[in-house]
Amino acid sequence: MSEPSEEMIELWSRVFQMARDGQTESLAAYVDAGIAANLTNDRGDTLVMLAAYHGHADTVKVLLERGADPNRLNDRGQSPLAGAVFKNDPEVVKALLAGGADPAAGAPSAVDTARMFDNTELLTLLQP
Repeated sequence: MSEPSEEMIELWSRVFQMARDGQTESLAAYVDAGIAANLTNDRGDTLVMLAAYHGHADTVKVLLERGADPNRLNDRGQSPLAGAVFKNDPEVVKALLAGGADPAAGAPSAVDTARMFDNTELLTLLQP
């Protein structure tokens, strides 16, 4: 497999920043044009992970609608849902759950994270 070109690396960098910044429409256009919805960076963070961690529920929804995996773990075994729980973001948690996120995925899982911070509001959302 050949190394990606500088242009591709620059494009991917911009796309990851769009996820962090919640640039939903622009990011959706790139995914619609062929950027993988499950694109990962050098730490295994997906676009969904970055959007979730930075509190962008609408961006999370749009990525999930385009086939992003809500349960894809990064290189440290963390899930997007656990990241949203860590950041105490109920709207992102709801978006991920609606998109099929597993509260038990990852280490620590979203449930474990909510328990760790004694976050009863999010723990209630995570319970079946």
